[in-house]
Amino acid sequence: MRTTIVCSSVLKLTIDYEKAKQLPIGKYVESDVVSVGGHLWRIDCYPRGHSEDDKGEYLSLFLAPVNMSNTRSANAILDVFLMDKDGKPSATDARRLLHAFEVNSDGYSWGWPKFVKGTNLEKDYVAEGHITIVCTIMVTDERPIPVPPSDIGTHLGSLLDHNDRADVTFIVEDQTFHAHRAFLAARSRRHDITPATFKCMLHFIYSDDLPGDDELGCSSVEMLQDLLAAADRYALDRLKLMCAQKLWEHLSIDTVATTLACAETYNCPELKNKCFNFFAVEKNFKKAVFTDGFATLLQKFPSITDELKSKVET
Repeated sequence: MRTTIVCSSVLKLTIDYEKAKQLPIGKYVESDVVSVGGHLWRIDCYPRGHSEDDKGEYLSLFLAPVNMSNTRSANAILDVFLMDKDGKPSATDARRLLHAFEVNSDGYSWGWPKFVKGTNLEKDYVAEGHITIVCTIMVTDERPIPVPPSDIGTHLGSLLDHNDRADVTFIVEDQTFHAHRAFLAARSRRHDITPATFKCMLHFIYSDDLPGDDELGCSSVEMLQDLLAAADRYALDRLKLMCAQKLWEHLSIDTVATTLACAETYNCPELKNKCFNFFAVEKNFKKAVFTDGFATLLQKFPSITDELKSKVET
């Protein structure tokens, strides 16, 4: 994209500060109208702010198109700075805005609801009873270099219609589909499964039961969490609930946060409720919040804080 500034104009808005302080919130002072790039523009300044929500604590500043109803759209740049008490441009309260104004956008302005705080305005920028705002309006001409649309999807898609170099086969009912492992791996999100977890899953598929604790190993909680994830992925609902029950039996101060994260990730409301009940015991909560697992839980699922808070408070 090549951007060229085709026209610009500088406006200086001088406002009587004492009179401005008497204006109600939402009342603006407007600049002269200037023509830039074939469009008419003005600056709307709200000395006591644009919105009641800000309680009159900020000066708001907006660029407003005046005659966009019958003209083409325009890409505008607005540079604004305040003049300080010494008549020098402010280095701190200076802003730049880039915005595309569309046709029929009269009455639609764009800018800063909180350009500068009122206390800073009075302290740093009132000179001889006035504040001075300098605005430069620029209109740009953007002419894109034409680029042909991507056709890689067409080329790669054609591989699906041919069996050449296919290295994996899916059989769905009575239909066979050939594909390529590399493409599937790149395009499909998957849960990596360890050999130990896969072995436990196969044990369940063949026996409809979990392996003994000796086979789960010393890191049985991590293994059960991985196994629950695999059960969720492969729709082994009984295995998923069996893992949830085992994780509940192993629940402790050190494991409750990671177990809750597992339940939230793999949509296991039964286990999630058990974890909430554990947290609801005040002595458990006070200790669990200092674990590394709890910090990780809040980072991954910030919204769970409100749920947890409501459970603990009740």
